[in-house]
Amino acid sequence: MFVSPALVFRPRLILRLVLVWIAVYLIPSYLQAQESGEQVQWYTWQEASKLQQEKPKKLLLDIYTNWCGWCKKMDASTYRDKAVAKYLNEHFYAVKMDAETKDSLHFQGKTYGFKPEYRSNELAAVLLNGQMSYPTTVFLDDKMNPIGPVPGYMDNRQMLIVMRYFAEDLYKTKRWEDYLQDELK
Repeated sequence: MFVSPALVFRPRLILRLVLVWIAVYLIPSYLQAQESGEQVQWYTWQEASKLQQEKPKKLLLDIYTNWCGWCKKMDASTYRDKAVAKYLNEHFYAVKMDAETKDSLHFQGKTYGFKPEYRSNELAAVLLNGQMSYPTTVFLDDKMNPIGPVPGYMDNRQMLIVMRYFAEDLYKTKRWEDYLQDELK
């Protein structure tokens, strides 16, 4: 790798470049998160399971992988939106679940672990109905029963529409197509 002699002999220049990079890239994203005042409260699977027993509430599971670009985009945009964060925190326990976790996870009286043949945790395969697509948002009711998975990236507007459908129990009385048609009017 070629390194410019100007950089080798000028540590102050390197320090200035690092400070400019921090000012241009890191500070604005930090300030944006602080300005919103509302951030998604993420829980581990174990924390959400315990909270669920104390105060039942629906769950939103963000099933992701570390290598998934669309998952990272959703984290950087959709989940940072203050309207999404506010609605999500009010109506759901939010859980980030790495589909490839090697941890044992307990769900509905069973213990699930990593399965090399699936290249994922068995619980992820169960919740995604074997359709291993990332990101996928899975909704569980307040008794921890799966309502359904919603595969793919969603922007903040799409996420709010989907969350309302499940949070307000509209899925029990209205077909998705009808709800969506009403929402898009």
